[in-house]
Amino acid sequence: MILIDQPYISSFLLRTIKENQLEIVSTEAARAMIFDDSLNWISENDAVKFIKNNTNCPVYTNSENTISWIEKNLASTKLPGQIQVFKNKIKFRELLKNTFPDYFFKGIKFEDLAHLSLSTIKFPFIIKPAVGFFSLGVHKVDNPEEWPFVLNKITNDIAEIRSFYPNEVVDTSNFIVEECIEGEEYAMDCYFNKDGEPVILSMLHHRFSTGKDVNDRVYTTSEEIIEKHLPTMQEFLNSLGKLVNLKNFPFHVEVRIDKNGTIIPIEVNPMRFGGWCTTADLSYFAYGFNSYLYFLNGTKPNWKELFKKGKNKKYSLILLDNNSGIPENNIVSFDYELLLSDFENPMELRKVDFNEYPFFGMVFVETSLGNEKELDQILTSDLKKYIKIKN
Repeated sequence: MILIDQPYISSFLLRTIKENQLEIVSTEAARAMIFDDSLNWISENDAVKFIKNNTNCPVYTNSENTISWIEKNLASTKLPGQIQVFKNKIKFRELLKNTFPDYFFKGIKFEDLAHLSLSTIKFPFIIKPAVGFFSLGVHKVDNPEEWPFVLNKITNDIAEIRSFYPNEVVDTSNFIVEECIEGEEYAMDCYFNKDGEPVILSMLHHRFSTGKDVNDRVYTTSEEIIEKHLPTMQEFLNSLGKLVNLKNFPFHVEVRIDKNGTIIPIEVNPMRFGGWCTTADLSYFAYGFNSYLYFLNGTKPNWKELFKKGKNKKYSLILLDNNSGIPENNIVSFDYELLLSDFENPMELRKVDFNEYPFFGMVFVETSLGNEKELDQILTSDLKKYIKIKN
């Protein structure tokens, strides 16, 4: 069963629903986005009845905007509680307290941030909304001198964030302060199967331009990345599975691997894969399988066979966040053609209205080994070369 809501559904997910006659819940939000009556629409009442009577039935959503529908219609089921364990970063850290007893974190209300006692906090630290999405409102603070600037930035961010997403997706009333995890960052699309065993559907290296960078610009997957980390990531997810005891449950997890090889989770996003239909669609471009169907059918990737058919190239998702410093109301247009010309093999471009959301879109690219400079360049770019400003 599929739940659809704003802000976005990809043509690939829509085609998957249509060609496989997947049940899609006929919510007001879904109907406002999709005008195809030939889909296998199921009424909200029928969906609620079915889920209540089949507590472990697989449900996938493209967006955490559906959480409010789940909380309203499925309050008597275990689903809202399962979602909150992951969605609320403070609850998630409490879940992991015994596994990582020395890990520092602290929940704090927004109105108390101005009175935060820095003497009790180890630098550097990360501060972000306790319920968040897409690196919105995330900041790294290296020393006490930076705190007033970051606090001011958070205050200015909040009004903008509230205009983009509902509270269930990004709640700026509560924040989490936590220690900064050093190491390489990875993101994975996964699900717990009918037996509660975790299945990995993708693995991406999340690269950063500097130590201060917290943005979602470049995510890259390759045979090398998956082969190197699959055994240890599987072991980590097995231990997470024992803590939560979930079945037929999709999720997107971000972790860091420190210098000792310890995998430390950053966050888990419930009921979905990477936001805006990104990482699951990238798996199709890279390896030719459909993550949505793999989850719904309980299929596990045979990585060895998939790699035999592959081209041994790097596949990247590039998010074009507006880091130019140019306000959206001063921008006339973004030159997507110039952007595409800077890549060896752009596979798909998805444009986004930058006046509605704080980024210009996303592009999926295929890169030959040895040509990683194109990824380095976009990683550090302020995108000004593509932006036409008002006179």
